[in-house]
Amino acid sequence: MRKNKFVQKSYEIAKERYAETGVNVEAVLEQLQKLQVSIHCWQADDVTGFENAVNLGGGGIQATGNYPGKARNIDELRADIEKVTTLIGGKHRFSLHEIYGDFGTKIVDRDEVEPAHFTSWMQWAKEQDLKLDFNSTSFGHPKSGDLTLSNPDKSVRDFWIEHTKRCRAVAEEMGKFQNDPCIMNLWIHDGSKDITVNRYLYRSLLEKSLDEIFAQEYKNMKDCVESKLFGIALESYTVGSHDFYLGYGAKKQKMVTLDMGHFHLSESVSDKISALLLFTPEIMLHVSRPVRWDSDHVVILNDDLLDLSKEIVRAGALDKVHVGLDFFDASINRIGAYVIGIRATQKSFVQALLEPAAKLKEYEANGQYFERLALIEEAKGLPWNAVWDYFCLKNNIPVGEDYIAEVQQYEREVTSKR
Repeated sequence: MRKNKFVQKSYEIAKERYAETGVNVEAVLEQLQKLQVSIHCWQADDVTGFENAVNLGGGGIQATGNYPGKARNIDELRADIEKVTTLIGGKHRFSLHEIYGDFGTKIVDRDEVEPAHFTSWMQWAKEQDLKLDFNSTSFGHPKSGDLTLSNPDKSVRDFWIEHTKRCRAVAEEMGKFQNDPCIMNLWIHDGSKDITVNRYLYRSLLEKSLDEIFAQEYKNMKDCVESKLFGIALESYTVGSHDFYLGYGAKKQKMVTLDMGHFHLSESVSDKISALLLFTPEIMLHVSRPVRWDSDHVVILNDDLLDLSKEIVRAGALDKVHVGLDFFDASINRIGAYVIGIRATQKSFVQALLEPAAKLKEYEANGQYFERLALIEEAKGLPWNAVWDYFCLKNNIPVGEDYIAEVQQYEREVTSKR
């Protein structure tokens, strides 16, 4: 109770301080409350899924670590997500890969998946007040190999085209059920370990596959295509590169997914926001933290994340940029990883929304670059954390580090017994 009073008092002081810079803190809280983060299912079980067929892994993707207590089935994964949502504020989304379908005891190959395999997920999400997003799954299958949608073997290519078509149909039914468009992400690992001499062929095949997949138009789902710098064991050539999908997205008016781990470390993902918004209708983000490569470390509040959030807010693009998470660290408590990453993402947007952007833009327009830089620097020390603590208090979730004890208790009572 004493802590709550301290949070309330700190918030009132912060509100007055921000008002001096022209920022309406109450309006910021309203925006933050509406910010939906698409929480990824694959952190809970290390990207294993619930197929009954043999999952080969690979395909340019892998989780590292063996911390005990991962989700082994749908019920355990749902329980974990339900716990996570008690430790974060706001109403959010939940992103599923196709391999997480409710297949029961049946073996359902990926070119046979149907909306019925996700009916229980739709009902569960409704009960949890979550909206669903979806992803096709091209990795970890006997027909994955190095090439899927760009494979010169027509039988293999057609298999993955059918799979992706069916995933779009699933996403359409999800969007219809929840009365909110389901965003379906398409990412393939296609590439080559070493020197590739027929790059044009594979990219032309990928373009034709995509055209066939997207020929069917839907009203309740939105497509996005995700690029990659390289995949594990496919380091020398990536068919679906950023340039490829940037061109395809602009030409076909499809959403392009920007994954923070899918670029060279010297590139600025935040700088791509304003460029892409001019040529594509919307953007999908996969918020991740690369360490020297696309290693999908747990998201933390660092400069890369802050720059990304600020660029979105400065561009007035909160309604055009969709924020999803994509990390899977199996070396630490998985529930804790979720909470750290989600809260870090929200904290970055708190700071971005609290930035005195109107004054900064005024300085810039007037050529007052000293004033602009000075205010940017001073804004870094403003009491944003008091506003964040109040947001937590208002949402009846743990303030500050208090969530650590709740994660530990859940581990003692639930995950340690798996």
